[in-house]
Amino acid sequence: MKKLRPIMFVGTGSDVGKSIIVTGICRLLKQKGYSPAPFKAQNMSLNSFVTPDGLEIGRAQAVQAEACKIDSSTDMNPILLKPSGENKSQIVLHGKPIGDQTIKEYFLGNHKTPLFEEAKAAFTRLQQKHNPIVLEGAGSISELNLKHRDIVNMRMAKAADANVYLIADIDKGGVFASVYGSIALLEPWEKEMIKGIIINKFRGDISLFEEGKSILKKLTGIPVLGIIPYAKDIYIEEEDSVALQKKQQTIAIGQINIVVVLLPYMSNYTDFNVLEKDPRTHLFYSNDPKNIAKADIIIIPGSKSTIQDLIFLRDKGIAKVILEAHELQKPIIGICGGYQMLGKTIEDPLGIESDVKAFPGLSIFPIHTKLTSEKTTTQCSFTYKNTSKNLVGYEIHMGQTIVEDCNPLNYIGDKPEGSVQGNCWGTYIHGILDHNEVIEDLLQQFTNTKTSFDYTAYKEENYDKLARLLEENMDIDCIISEMQPVL
Repeated sequence: MKKLRPIMFVGTGSDVGKSIIVTGICRLLKQKGYSPAPFKAQNMSLNSFVTPDGLEIGRAQAVQAEACKIDSSTDMNPILLKPSGENKSQIVLHGKPIGDQTIKEYFLGNHKTPLFEEAKAAFTRLQQKHNPIVLEGAGSISELNLKHRDIVNMRMAKAADANVYLIADIDKGGVFASVYGSIALLEPWEKEMIKGIIINKFRGDISLFEEGKSILKKLTGIPVLGIIPYAKDIYIEEEDSVALQKKQQTIAIGQINIVVVLLPYMSNYTDFNVLEKDPRTHLFYSNDPKNIAKADIIIIPGSKSTIQDLIFLRDKGIAKVILEAHELQKPIIGICGGYQMLGKTIEDPLGIESDVKAFPGLSIFPIHTKLTSEKTTTQCSFTYKNTSKNLVGYEIHMGQTIVEDCNPLNYIGDKPEGSVQGNCWGTYIHGILDHNEVIEDLLQQFTNTKTSFDYTAYKEENYDKLARLLEENMDIDCIISEMQPVL
């Protein structure tokens, strides 16, 4: 098959649905016999994933690769920014951290030129293997104070020679102003690249927007190629902090209440997606000690700034609630940074995450953690407790933990991993709660009802549903016809 012109989906702003639409387009193109791959030059997220070769990328690109039915790679997301403190982010290049910078240093500095070259090289490698490439932009395409340093929106589109489609969220209101304004503020060469407009999250009768399509075409000279209904029955993993704000925040009656402690620097909250879907459980996020005390199970998630989040737990009174829950023999779970917090001490002698060199943990487990400059990023196969079935997960952490005397939770081959004491356990393995074996063990003291929820099959079903929704509500034939072979 001849190389097709890449397509790129950009937005009038953040949280307009770029990641999800790219995911659906990837699956749709795969169904039509193409071999697509996703690409986002630069992503900012605390939800990340480890590729098969042990490198770190944004979670959204891993999801999009899954929709393409291919393994993820760092070429799909060469630059990842992970917020690590007040106005500070860790920069991950090709899956490995290269240092921290303030947001001002990163977005207003001049060092992004070499990063842009790295992004373009990654795109070129990806394009040699897949056809077509489906690119995703970030935020708004018309941030005038940042555009000249942009490496993820229109400058990347130009470098890729991509056809660009602008997504607007009508549910936010002001869709005419946001579309017209976004396009009006573009340079002439940028306007030429935009081939169509996509109106996303439309509620009600789509035919009512026929006049709106004509108005937008008249205002911008660009056709509306899709009006996507607001679909609540389609589930695709989301990575943005905006998505976190939409999650449950209080307990429910008649279900097993599981609270994820809402840390200031929480990471990888996608660890809990399966528990959210379990009909027996009610999973919610909270930093209110009173709400946390009412939960049946307490989970401390991963953190990008573990000591700072541990200080937060003590200052907020949450640490006291967790220890009281432990006395009541409630299950307490720690994942990654949460596992470290449940130990005796956390040391940061090199100032990797903060200026605090050491801080006492909650001492539920007899473990000691020292944060190091070397980051562990690896996929793993493990067995849980006394079971023999091989399960899969991944590790992303900066710390090395020494266990004094505690039963291991898992085994990675012959190597013990994690800790378990009574109803409490901790682990470095992300994705451990994707497995029925682990969830059934966690819930067995609360219910005799079992579920056979297959998360992998559920995700596949929803990728297909999303592809079907887009095919029914977008002019896919027009988009494909414009992907003429690259000469």
